[in-house]
Amino acid sequence: MKIMISQPMRGKTEKQIIMERAELIKELEKQGHEVVDTIFSQDAPKDSDAGVYLLAKSIEAMATVDAVIFMPGWNNARGCIIEHQVASTYNKFIKYM
Repeated sequence: MKIMISQPMRGKTEKQIIMERAELIKELEKQGHEVVDTIFSQDAPKDSDAGVYLLAKSIEAMATVDAVIFMPGWNNARGCIIEHQVASTYNKFIKYM
């Protein structure tokens, strides 16, 4: 199964984000799942809203997965809330951590 992880990222460094999800990725891969990387290293174009730009890339990635796992705090993070709405609307399998 191809899986995407949705997690709150605002105010965190890329290193913190990677560390928070490392154990989950390890476990999912051990179970034979493929985890789609949604940590985008490139910067948003100068004339764009970075949050919206990165959210759009995340939703684009969601089009390729079977399931979305929501990490703790997702329901307080606006990007995760939008990802949840999209996942629900498009009948992706959803799991909460």
